[in-house]
Amino acid sequence: MSSSQTGDITAGRLSADQLAANFADVAPPLGTHAAIVEANRCHYCYDAPCVNACPTGIDIPGFIRKIGNGNLKGAARDILLVNPLGGMCARVCPTEILCEGACVRNKQDGKPVAIGALQRHATDHQMAREAASGKPLFTRAADTGRHVAVVGSGPAGLACAHTLAQAGHRVTIFDAHDKPGGLNEYGIAAYKTVDDFAQREVRWLLSIGGIELRAGQRLGRDITIARLCAQFDAVFIGIGLSGVNVLHVDGETIDGVLDAVDFIARLRQSVTLDAVPVGRRVVVIGGGNTAIDAAVQSLKLGAQQVTMVYRRSVEQMSATWAEREFARKQGVVLREWARPLCIVGAPHPQPGRRPQVSAVRFEATTLDADGKLVGTGETFNIDADVVLKAIGQTLIPDGLEARLLTVDGGRIVVDADGATSMPGVWAGGDCTNHPGLDLTVQAVQDGKLAAHAIHRHFTRTAVKAA
Repeated sequence: MSSSQTGDITAGRLSADQLAANFADVAPPLGTHAAIVEANRCHYCYDAPCVNACPTGIDIPGFIRKIGNGNLKGAARDILLVNPLGGMCARVCPTEILCEGACVRNKQDGKPVAIGALQRHATDHQMAREAASGKPLFTRAADTGRHVAVVGSGPAGLACAHTLAQAGHRVTIFDAHDKPGGLNEYGIAAYKTVDDFAQREVRWLLSIGGIELRAGQRLGRDITIARLCAQFDAVFIGIGLSGVNVLHVDGETIDGVLDAVDFIARLRQSVTLDAVPVGRRVVVIGGGNTAIDAAVQSLKLGAQQVTMVYRRSVEQMSATWAEREFARKQGVVLREWARPLCIVGAPHPQPGRRPQVSAVRFEATTLDADGKLVGTGETFNIDADVVLKAIGQTLIPDGLEARLLTVDGGRIVVDADGATSMPGVWAGGDCTNHPGLDLTVQAVQDGKLAAHAIHRHFTRTAVKAA
């Protein structure tokens, strides 16, 4: 394929077979024998550190023992009872800094028990079993007459809805997108969630009954919190962070500059990978998991050169060490201690079109005597056809009352149970000021804890008159 000096952006850089191989499951599932062998490595620790490291508190030694004994249904019950999105978390959790990072096997032989792979083994088996038999692992309690509105069908909203449905409450989920799943559907690398797993998990979760999904309902446009409070017995907000930060540099709006989250979403929703355009030279600005996912997928689509640039040291990136090493092994070049000054444009070959990206100019950075990040004055350019911005996401407060938000408006304020300052309204996930990391598994825990709090609230109050 011929190359141009600038604006070299095209789809189909690789054959369909190459793309299929590149986007195959990055962590293939364990077979039955391998799962038993791995399960037998577990010491089944008392007061296990892996459990303490899991935001949802899964009984990890308990489910692993069941796998070793061949009781996969029991293992799945242990997992899904406290984490209804256990299948997705097994695929995307940074286990290296959570359960596996805490595993005592690290000190003994430098290799933790493969907890994530074992969790996937059990949950995948159970989902397949239910699909074949039609017999659900969990059943819904008798209807309580209560009805809860859940805004957002991401991990927090889905976990809240499933937990409430188990308790016998009816739930209606409102989501702005056409498909449910939130981040799991639109924001995670395709090679981590193959075979449409996000939607398969949602279907499993909704199969408990008592949950209605209404797509295309955007907060602030189609629904408001006040109106939902008047119509439902309680409201849970799990809208995530759908806005994106801007660079505030010249050239940010020229052709070829994209938000990394939009690039990932487009890839995830594409019917065929060879229809997704990618630049020959890609520069990704940022240091989190979104930046890693965007950079690696650019390479897998056929980009020849992908450079990821971060303003501080590589060790200070929010992406885990495992993600960073994975990116390096895939061929991503990591440049540290540099911040963008401007995006350099070149005239577009088609008359009337905006200029297109040709390079990004960076300034080297360092820390001053007070530890503040400062520029050194030294500049350099990196040639690019596409620039992907991945410098963090923000809350879009449309439809949210000001009293729900932090002083800067950046998050929804909640207590330990997810309760907000508005009576009858709870929230969870990335949109809140919860303690801990913005992770799928933390969002699941937030949704679960809020559901328990809502249930306790219902036990203390009478059912509204119809």
